Amino acid sequence: MSDPDRLKRVDALLEGLDDVLPPPRVRAQLRLAANLTQQEIADAVGVKRLAVVRWELGKSNPRRPQRQAYIHLLNQLAKRFPEAAVLDLSSATPASERGVGMT
Repeated sequence: MSDPDRLKRVDALLEGLDDVLPPPRVRAQLRLAANLTQQEIADAVGVKRLAVVRWELGKSNPRRPQRQAYIHLLNQLAKRFPEAAVLDLSSATPASERGVGMT
């Protein structure tokens, strides 16, 4: 395999990373860092607030065409708030992620 072919394959891998969602908790951290509500995100992306709730809890993931808009939003927020783009495993887990009150 020639070097240009290798580079093309590497570029293809890197392009695919732009379509990767961060972990659900980071999604919420980014939104909160920007002082945005779930409703504001939902309105901008074109879904109901419940969809954003489910995305942030990891219960579902956005589908096209909302997925591209949501990923774009998260990428832009991560550039503006890089500290929020890091998953902090030492912080307390929100009750909704622990399953408190769920049977």
